[in-house]
Amino acid sequence: MSDRPPSLFATCRTAFFSGLLLLAPLVVTVWAFTKIIDLVGGTFRPLFFFYMPEALRDTPRLAIVWDILATFIVICLVALLGYLSRYVFGKYFLEVGERMIQGIPGVSAVYNTVKQIVDTFSTQNRNLFSKVVLVQYPRPGVWTLGFLTNKEQAEAQTRTGREVWTVFVPTSPNPTSGFLLMLPREEIIELEMSAGEGMKMVISGGAVVPPWKSAAPAQRDPAAPA
Repeated sequence: MSDRPPSLFATCRTAFFSGLLLLAPLVVTVWAFTKIIDLVGGTFRPLFFFYMPEALRDTPRLAIVWDILATFIVICLVALLGYLSRYVFGKYFLEVGERMIQGIPGVSAVYNTVKQIVDTFSTQNRNLFSKVVLVQYPRPGVWTLGFLTNKEQAEAQTRTGREVWTVFVPTSPNPTSGFLLMLPREEIIELEMSAGEGMKMVISGGAVVPPWKSAAPAQRDPAAPA
């Protein structure tokens, strides 16, 4: 394979097409927006001028006011279309696409797993995992991450005779499954990391470890003078 640098012509050609790709969407957007404004302005201009006094119809400033008004109308119409496409048409096409994916063997299993993860850790359910905690599980001396889900003392907690908190210990790398533990309060260590950082650590299998500022003094050289 040749290691020769590209020629000046090839470099200019690549730069030209790169700039063209960046400029084309902007040009098309401006062209379409201008055409829509002309269409709205030309369609409703007679109605607008019909109700104006004859002395004002030939005023140059009136045309400027109408252009501004037409632009505002187009912006509102485009925003309305975007709202409908997002909350009405978008929802419909999303449901159609989801049904198609569900019918593909193999792909549906991956899709359902990813969807469960997103739904579990969505904004609505994020408050369920209020705190990241450290517990000994499945045996003493083995530590794992968990999420504190509740501190309420209901029947199950009260019958233990101790103050126990509810902790969810997710499996890795799929945190949609896990174990529900009710542990004594003194056996739970609350961590400073956020729920999002804890989720990243669980999903990555421990490969992603969030930094901890409080650990900085502990990393100082023991031989260094105090």
